[in-house]
This record gives sequence, structure tokens and C-alpha cells, in this order.
Amino acid sequence: MNITIRKAKPTDMANVLELIKELAAYERAPQEVENTVEMMLEDGFGDQPVFGCFVATSQDKILGMAIHYLKYSTWKGKKLYLEDLVVTKSARGRGIGRQLFEQCLDYGRTLGCHSMMWQVLDWNEPAIQFYKKYKTSFSREWVDCDLKIN
Repeated sequence: MNITIRKAKPTDMANVLELIKELAAYERAPQEVENTVEMMLEDGFGDQPVFGCFVATSQDKILGMAIHYLKYSTWKGKKLYLEDLVVTKSARGRGIGRQLFEQCLDYGRTLGCHSMMWQVLDWNEPAIQFYKKYKTSFSREWVDCDLKIN
């Protein structure tokens, strides 16, 4: 299978949102997805984009995606934050996740980022094993916080 990794286009957002919903179902929280294609078009391609996205395609079909954005550490400087990396279930095991992950690493290097960070659920053993191949540090010190402001 010939896989191409490229920057996402506005016309890809419906497929990207379907991958987000697939991930939410896998993470046992499908009801939590409130995002829409319209929101993603504004937030990723509007006047002030707040995220970037790479997609993995084969024969013009999107099989995976990686959403990222810049984060700033007062101690380390710029970091690339990998919000989500998803490969559709039927295409897993073909190296697509690795290609998307490495594209994000390369992108972070070109931006002069200190590092890349992300989250993984503690029960998602396949993802944890994948990230261990990259000598990832897993933090147990920090508590995630989220406060709804709207």
C-alpha cells in the first residue's frame, strides 16, 4: 500500500472529524465530541489558525491524521503538542501511525521546537508500546486539568 503524508486541506475536515469520532469511540467517550466541520474549518484554516493537521492517504482515501499545535514552556521554549494521532482501524498495523508521528517530529524540528508532547490514556497499551519505541518519557507527576469557560 502506497501511503502519502501531507498537510490537510479544508476539504479533508469531514474525514478528519470522522477519525476524531472513531478515536472518541475507542476511548469510550463518543458523546464527548462537540467539534464540527465548520469549527475545524475556522480553527484550522481561518484568519487565526490554532491547529495544524497532517493526513495519511492512499488512493485519495484518508486513513489517518495527526492534529498538532504549538505550545510554549516557560522553562524550555517552543514545544509541538500532538493533540491526536488516529489511524482508522482497518488500516492499522501498516506503519501509518509511525509515518504520521515522524512527520510531526520532523515538523517540530523545522520549527525549532525543544520537544514534542502528547497524552495517552493509561490503559491504551498498544499506544504506550508504540511510544516506548521512541524512548518516550511518561510523566506520573502532572495532573491534567480542564475547566470549561463557555
